[in-house]
Amino acid sequence: MATNDRLLTVEEAAERLGTGVRFIRRLIAERRIRYVKLGKHVRIADSVLAAYIDASTVPTLREARSRFGKAA
Repeated sequence: MATNDRLLTVEEAAERLGTGVRFIRRLIAERRIRYVKLGKHVRIADSVLAAYIDASTVPTLREARSRFGKAA
């Protein structure tokens, strides 16, 4: 996490991902994303959301094929 990284509320994170707050809270409860606990408040760094999006992005067939080479 970068020092100048913006910390988002759960509601802002849900809006950024286009999901509900419940989904973000489940990601936190299952520890599938990193978060910051500030007293009773939970914040998610912008870079953490970007990393989650990158990790969850499914490659196209062309990208997948180029990674494994041509079929025999």
